[in-house]
Amino acid sequence: MKTSARQSGIGALALRYFYTPLNRARDSIRQGGPWQQRWTEQGRIKMQTAAFNLPLLPAAVGQPLEVHLLTGRQFWYQTAFCLWTFARHAGVSLTPVIYDDGTLTPECQAPLKRIFPDMRIIGSAEIVARLDEFLPAARYGSLRERWLNYPNIRKLIDPHLASKGWKLVLDSDLLFFRSPDFLVRWLRSPDRPLHAVDCETSYGYSRHLMNELAGAPVADLVNVGLIGLNSGEIDWQKLEHWCGTLIARERTSYYLEQALSAMLVAGSDCAIAPPGDYVTLPVKPEARECQAVMHHYVAHSKRWYFQHNWARALTDSA
Repeated sequence: MKTSARQSGIGALALRYFYTPLNRARDSIRQGGPWQQRWTEQGRIKMQTAAFNLPLLPAAVGQPLEVHLLTGRQFWYQTAFCLWTFARHAGVSLTPVIYDDGTLTPECQAPLKRIFPDMRIIGSAEIVARLDEFLPAARYGSLRERWLNYPNIRKLIDPHLASKGWKLVLDSDLLFFRSPDFLVRWLRSPDRPLHAVDCETSYGYSRHLMNELAGAPVADLVNVGLIGLNSGEIDWQKLEHWCGTLIARERTSYYLEQALSAMLVAGSDCAIAPPGDYVTLPVKPEARECQAVMHHYVAHSKRWYFQHNWARALTDSA
């Protein structure tokens, strides 16, 4: 016991005084250093201010397209830019369905409703009531625990639970620079799962275990910044088993939602977003030139997102 206590104490000290500062230093370097981090934060604040006054979109012809996003107080302005650049370049009318992460105040909703007056907001109370009815904690303990403590999994649960039909779920930290024809075609006539391509395979779990549970080989590089699934085809009991087993055998992971999504589409003929057009984690020169259809600003690419490209997307769309 004394040995364990000493080891535990040494581990806590190492985490506090060595590993945590080291990881922060590495993260700072990846983001360009302290000055770049400061400019990134200043750009983020300017982006948030600009989101209140995004130009109204021109009238579009044709049937509106429905897309789904999870958002809240910390991300509403990114959601606004994602949807605005999508609709502006596609030349289509969007009917967004927004899932409140529990923090989407009326002040956050107003700028979104100004641009997309027909949008639907699914409030947190309605989401919780749906969970209690269709995903009760007594039967779905792993999914409900993760829903409470791991917000990413809400992007998988909230749009699809107790629902039917195909849905395209977007992350908020996307910007569009060209017409997303691939996505528009899928939305007009969805017939198979859709997903984006990651910059590297990031599931957080061993491929052996994922393949074993899925019953089919899990593909590399599945990214859920863009993910299209048929709600009615999701087996929630199976998803609960997968979730509980992954955690029990290999602990929790930040990438759990992506791992579960990759397992859901394992063995399927998927519509895969062309990675040259739909770029996850853009780097220079593309990060500055913005020749692709879309950027997904994960990890240290947020430097380009906040410092430059939200403003470029706004200017290029003028």
